[in-house]
Amino acid sequence: MNLLRDNKKTRWAVLFIISFVMFAAYVASDNIFAVETTLQGDAYQISDSEYSSLAGAYSIFNVYLLMLIFGGIILDKKGIRFTGTMAAGLMVLGIGMLTFAMFRLRTLVAGGAVMETVNFLGDTLRPQVLIAVIGIGIYGVGAEIAGITATKVIAKWFIGYEMALAMGLQLALARLGTGLAYGLTPGIVKACSGNVGIAVLVGLILLGVGLLAFLAYCVYDKKLDTQIREQGVKEAESNPEDEFSWKDVIAVVKNPAFWMIALLCLLFYAAVNPFLKYSTGMMVNKFGIDQTLAGLFPMILPMGCIVLTPLFGGVYDKKGHGADLMILGAAIITGVHVVFALLPGGASAVFPIMLMVLLGIGFALLPSAMWPSIAKIIPAKQLGTAMALTFYIQNIGFIFVPKAIGAIKGASGDYMWVSVFFAGLGLVAIVLALGIKLLDKKKQYGLQQPNIQS
Repeated sequence: MNLLRDNKKTRWAVLFIISFVMFAAYVASDNIFAVETTLQGDAYQISDSEYSSLAGAYSIFNVYLLMLIFGGIILDKKGIRFTGTMAAGLMVLGIGMLTFAMFRLRTLVAGGAVMETVNFLGDTLRPQVLIAVIGIGIYGVGAEIAGITATKVIAKWFIGYEMALAMGLQLALARLGTGLAYGLTPGIVKACSGNVGIAVLVGLILLGVGLLAFLAYCVYDKKLDTQIREQGVKEAESNPEDEFSWKDVIAVVKNPAFWMIALLCLLFYAAVNPFLKYSTGMMVNKFGIDQTLAGLFPMILPMGCIVLTPLFGGVYDKKGHGADLMILGAAIITGVHVVFALLPGGASAVFPIMLMVLLGIGFALLPSAMWPSIAKIIPAKQLGTAMALTFYIQNIGFIFVPKAIGAIKGASGDYMWVSVFFAGLGLVAIVLALGIKLLDKKKQYGLQQPNIQS
């Protein structure tokens, strides 16, 4: 008797459901940051400090409360259905709080209400902004756990089949969510008379549909588990040896190559993802581009990633030079930020477009080599732990880099120094990538060798 996953239509339907959940997650995560200028305008009066808190809120609970690591433990112990439903529910709750906060803040500001402020993690916030920050933080816990769960779902349903293709397509659809969030949100907000709450509500509705879709998936998952149990099929992903272990944590953190590549991951994503949250404001305030059009600029990065990441990954598979690809990606990103810093205000929109295209190339180039390289550096038994720790370190950057940008922008009022800061992150990333290449030469990890061996 064949298992449910042996039916091609069924497993691809499962992939569509999981991909839609992650698509909705990325839309809900990114749409508010496509309208920085509106948030800091008269309707919401978001300060630089408040905006940096919103931009860094995604990771506050993942980092300070170790929720990302606990999420992996819960997934191992409680399984896909419980963990995925919990993650989707947390995302709905978090974005629901954000939606309420945006509508309420707009109403209070319009009414001229005087709002007291509270201190939260060193930042002075109005109560409604604090609700939004906490909501984004709760959402971030759910989104990170959902991402881990999605990977495990695909591994479960596509084992022995098109697993790499399935994972690539899931990532592509998620990146499409980011692209559409940045590209369409300014137009939605403009059509709704500057009401950001409407755009956030769109993300909340999508997440609600995603939660219902995942509950439908649970029916298929339970049937598959029943078949697996009845037929006595041994599942590799349920092997107790692969579950979270503190011994694996110790082994991973003792590996110097892990720290180099984890810090490279932190610096790379810190030089790209937080930049996206400020890029629309830069296009409007520095280059005088209309906000609706400016929202299309950050859309270039995820759209390029959809096409180029599999392409560069294929180069690494067939030709090797993984360390060289990481160095080149870091160099491109650094160069883009240097030119952004030097480019005078009011320059033609052609130049920012060209720079965003180059940044998209770097955005696709470096991770296409970085993530497969982790699998060469870290033993298979410790790979899950290494990935969880890498994501944890990456989330640290998502908290503190926006705070640094907010402080720089508040002190200088000039996006030039923001670009200089990003360029500095890129320079350190280049040094780390060069260090990885030297360590690979010494330890013979095989980062320069093709992944496909003849």
